[in-house]
Amino acid sequence: MAAPEPAPRRGREREREDESEDESDILEESPCGRWQKRREQEKIQTMFEQLALVDHPNIVKLHKHWLDASETRARVIFITEYVSSGSLKQFLKKTKKNHKAMNARAWKRWCTQILSALSFLHACNPPIIHGNLTSDTIFIQHNGLIKIGSVWHRIFSNALPDDLRSPIRVEREEPRNLHFFPPEYGEVADGTAVDIFSFGMCALEMAVLEIQANGDTRVTEEAITRARHSLSDPNMREFILSCLARDPSRRPSAHNLLFHRVLFEVHSLKLLAAHCFLQHQYLMPENVVEEKTKAVDLNAVLAELPRPPRPPLQWRYSEVSYLELDKFLEDVRNGIYPLMNFAAARPLGLPRVLAPPPEETQKAKTPTPEPFDSETRKVIQMQCNLERSEDKARWHLTLLLVLEDRLHRQLTYDLLPTDSAQDLAAELVHYGFVHEDDRTKLAAFLESTFLKYLGAQP
Repeated sequence: MAAPEPAPRRGREREREDESEDESDILEESPCGRWQKRREQEKIQTMFEQLALVDHPNIVKLHKHWLDASETRARVIFITEYVSSGSLKQFLKKTKKNHKAMNARAWKRWCTQILSALSFLHACNPPIIHGNLTSDTIFIQHNGLIKIGSVWHRIFSNALPDDLRSPIRVEREEPRNLHFFPPEYGEVADGTAVDIFSFGMCALEMAVLEIQANGDTRVTEEAITRARHSLSDPNMREFILSCLARDPSRRPSAHNLLFHRVLFEVHSLKLLAAHCFLQHQYLMPENVVEEKTKAVDLNAVLAELPRPPRPPLQWRYSEVSYLELDKFLEDVRNGIYPLMNFAAARPLGLPRVLAPPPEETQKAKTPTPEPFDSETRKVIQMQCNLERSEDKARWHLTLLLVLEDRLHRQLTYDLLPTDSAQDLAAELVHYGFVHEDDRTKLAAFLESTFLKYLGAQP
């Protein structure tokens, strides 16, 4: 019997290449060779670390995460922000059950908040594509604030090898949610237009409360067409149709949709003033609104509109409710009324996120110190005091910070002659006492304090 022919040389080389690639994906191995830490685990760890940096009022915040390999199947455990009123799908079903219609102003406000979040994600470098936006992954807080969740979904699935992605694909391709995904999904290298199509379907579902499906099967094109034709507002219908364009290149960007005539409105002076007030609130006492209200003469004229020859129209301070003003400021602080129409295409405070790490990067051989946890809460109020030490040789600094969750943080420090406001602010950020976005205003606040007490910056 003839001996079997040897495998072709190219085939043997490919096998060796595959083996070498598999070996290069192993980062650590136990002495017995049974347990291996592969590159996928490192990728997932990096992705979640960078996702924790995404900070936007309309995106569910990722707080903590860890990998658990102690079970028979490895898993990622993570803790997100709690959203109290459930998903958008649940809310729409409850609204329809109570025979109510969607309020047009609420529809516009929610569309603006969703687009605000998508504009933020798409402006990152590289852009973050949600890829799983449905009414099940959009959530509502008790105060009416919209937050989109599952931002990790697409990034997590892309970080896994093919043989581990199937559970995610099965969940994502649930028949009743297939209508949220555009025609090009899974066929071409999709981009941010995928999210615009999904948003358009969410906007349509919010407007009609429910797009009827045939039992548990997918929503048909006929049902979607009927839902579109049921819209009485032509601007709303045109807005949704532009998002659902079959050609992804014809769909507008999230930022441009914010300027569509159905959503765009000139912000009131009250809203602009509220945003300006909150941006500089760290310079004011915590109860400044209440104190200022008590000091105001309620009979004084707040504004006057001339109407000759008739008497002028006057608006007095007594017509302004302190409680309503305080609630309005709280809503603005929580992100319910964003100023996206005035923002640049790239949002402020954008973190360096989700750039895939180079495959060739090797871990450092020398031990490195543990990094400090970054502060994720913003400062809403600052107070600073300088006092001479008993020997009059140096200044003692006391800094009181009030964070957005009302936590009070008091820090003390003995100033050195070489200290500057910029260095102190950078140090507080480095050690996790202050959010990175607060570095500039903290430095300016410290510098003004130094000028007040010392006459010049130390």
